Amino acid sequence: METREVEVAIIGAGTAGLTARRAALKAGAKSVVMIEGGPYGTTCARVGCMPSKLLIAAADAAHAIDHAEEFGVRAKLERVDGEAVMKRLRALRDRFAGGVVSDVEAMPAEQKIRGWARFVEPTLLEVDLEGAADTQLRVRAKAVVIAAGTRPHIPPPLRGFDDRVITSDEVFELPTLPRSIAVIGTGVIGLELGQALARLGVRTRAFNLSKRVGPLHDPELQSLSRELIGDTLPLELGISDLQADRSDEGLRLRWRDQDGEAREESFEYVLAATGRRPDFERLGLDALDLARDEGGRPRFDHRTMQIPDQPIFIAGDVNQERSLLHEAADEGRIAGENAAHFPEVRARRRRTPLAIVFTAPNIASVGASVAELDPKTHAVGEVDYARQGRARVMGENHGKVKIWGSLECGQLVAAEMIGPRVEHTAHLLAWAIQSGMTVDDALAMPFYHPVIEEGIRTALQSLSRAIQHGGGRVNCSPGI
Repeated sequence: METREVEVAIIGAGTAGLTARRAALKAGAKSVVMIEGGPYGTTCARVGCMPSKLLIAAADAAHAIDHAEEFGVRAKLERVDGEAVMKRLRALRDRFAGGVVSDVEAMPAEQKIRGWARFVEPTLLEVDLEGAADTQLRVRAKAVVIAAGTRPHIPPPLRGFDDRVITSDEVFELPTLPRSIAVIGTGVIGLELGQALARLGVRTRAFNLSKRVGPLHDPELQSLSRELIGDTLPLELGISDLQADRSDEGLRLRWRDQDGEAREESFEYVLAATGRRPDFERLGLDALDLARDEGGRPRFDHRTMQIPDQPIFIAGDVNQERSLLHEAADEGRIAGENAAHFPEVRARRRRTPLAIVFTAPNIASVGASVAELDPKTHAVGEVDYARQGRARVMGENHGKVKIWGSLECGQLVAAEMIGPRVEHTAHLLAWAIQSGMTVDDALAMPFYHPVIEEGIRTALQSLSRAIQHGGGRVNCSPGI
């Protein structure tokens, strides 16, 4: 069996892998090889953030026509052309993904291998080459970056119905909008796709074993998420005993609702939106002596991306820490640099966490985990968009923003929100938190009128009062 010697081997050609390759070469690695067995093109461009936003854009257009009467505009939504919606989605999706594919195909041949890699030793990989069932190649590297991404998870009750159970990898390939669909899971994927399909006229119902809707941790905001999302997407929360069998329409689901009552309903398709999982078995990690967490995932330092005491770095969705494109790029950069310099490994500062769900209204979280904040050392301020001027003008005056700050010096640390266009609000707060602003610093910033972002000022004023009421200070700068 042939063995190739390289300085850095990268498993996966998604966002993290591509960025790791560029970073390793920039850091001085003389030989880098990227190994990929699946399709080229990032998860975001092919089956994630870009095609989902195209579906959401179509849903927004339909919703605007359907609710024009509120503004005195007499308009009528005649019909939604499902084939046209999906045709546009795929055309633009292919353009986004095509750019990534072209970049990979333009790479020097010696820097890429088509095939599936698995570990034999920490620095030795065995690759099953694409299109050659009995042909294998070994790659020996000074350091390895795992950037293998993830694949959709299908719950056991839905397995065996491949023609009717789809995932985010297949939903965008439907030739037209389905007549009806059940969405299993109320996380980011389930909410975005489920609500968009419902607003486009598809009979849709979303299910979850728990009563959680979206990622927010604050109990009041969780309750508000259930209320506001439930206005446009029928929700079945706290269910149990989910089962599926075939019906004339497609699949019949049976379940018990949160009160224990038996329910059933048939759908043309079922969308499994229960998260994505890394395929560690394919990677052969059991051959290595790696520290694992309670979920069986390799432990790693998020500042270096290194698996402890190993010449192995793990970046992107596969590590399941922050499954977002900008985080995958950051992690790939850190992993690539450190793999090139190994055994010299340097810690890098990570950006302030920022996550957005593009539902209507938007949902977003920024900074530290609210669930981990100590109320003895932190205060919270808020704004209710029911009374916010620009939100009322747009007819979108629903939602709430909460901002947390430390009692010691009033430094901003976290925010959670559900409300109109808070994708923009979230960015401003992420910049403020990463800059180390106090509530006093943030209130000194300019706010235009009338804009949605004015809501931040109201929440900051509320936070300032809460900090002072709690015995804290809103600024500890000299002379304050």
